Amino acid sequence: MKRAESVTFGSSGLDRAAHLRGDPAALDRLASDAAARCLLMWRGKLLLGGDGLDRLAWVPLGHQLIQSGPGGNTDSPVFLGLDDDGAAVFGHDISNWQAVGLDTASVGAFFDKSEQQHPDLPPGEVFVELRRVMTRLTPREAELAATAKAISGWHLSHQFCARCGERSEMVQSGWQRSCPACGGQHFPRTDPVVIMLITNGDDVLMGRSPGWPEGMYSLLAGFVEPGETLESAVRREVLEEAGIPVGRVDYLASQPWPFPASLMMGCRGEALARDIRVDPAELEDAIWVGRSEMMQVFAGEHDRIKPARKGAIAHFLLQNWLADTLD
Repeated sequence: MKRAESVTFGSSGLDRAAHLRGDPAALDRLASDAAARCLLMWRGKLLLGGDGLDRLAWVPLGHQLIQSGPGGNTDSPVFLGLDDDGAAVFGHDISNWQAVGLDTASVGAFFDKSEQQHPDLPPGEVFVELRRVMTRLTPREAELAATAKAISGWHLSHQFCARCGERSEMVQSGWQRSCPACGGQHFPRTDPVVIMLITNGDDVLMGRSPGWPEGMYSLLAGFVEPGETLESAVRREVLEEAGIPVGRVDYLASQPWPFPASLMMGCRGEALARDIRVDPAELEDAIWVGRSEMMQVFAGEHDRIKPARKGAIAHFLLQNWLADTLD
């Protein structure tokens, strides 16, 4: 797919400089440069600024929230890589900060519209849920945001050794955890997920999960199981969820999805039948939607279905399907 990497969070060509992760002296030199900068995170949210919250807000490595402020999922800043100007960029979690007096009731919810202003940060720089703003960021900032959020989330859920249960330590500038008790080494994980554009003629298969907002439909998706190819996962998931057998399957594009740490692998498949048999444990509903009807959906003129969320690979695949630009 020619436009594969134009998907939100797609590769911007960031130099991750992995060879520097185990070189403390080199990282210290980079961190001491005035151009070095750090992205702060708080309870899964990222620090943003700008008139429309359309840019990442960076702080210097010497900022008090890094040097002596409340910590969080990361013991010290995680080295994200080198930006195009050669400056080192880092991410650091301060989730132990207690946002006293601020709206935190919806933090962690699927649709979190709240914003939190830290008293030690400039007015207008607030912690925001990434789903809200992901399409406003440049490709580079979107990649940095996804990377920082995913690695911070991994540290939150992997603070203890999976082999012996002892608390592990952050090493390799955040890209590894080491157990001092048994010597176990643990690395960031990414869960593979297939998301499928299943078509039959000019119709595409759409489904909705229980609890989704009214009118929200999307492409079917599911986790790839151990020992399974992408093609097999597509066929199994569609058959399990909607009772539709699938023939040919082709890979289209992938998207890092840091909610919390998935790699969405977009595929298209040809349905061999049309009769839908929904598994209620997986889906609330599944329907065939025609091309002209989907155009109404994308125009916001459909009386039942809302368009897929902008920035998600489902929206990207459907948009390219409508434009006949999948190849």
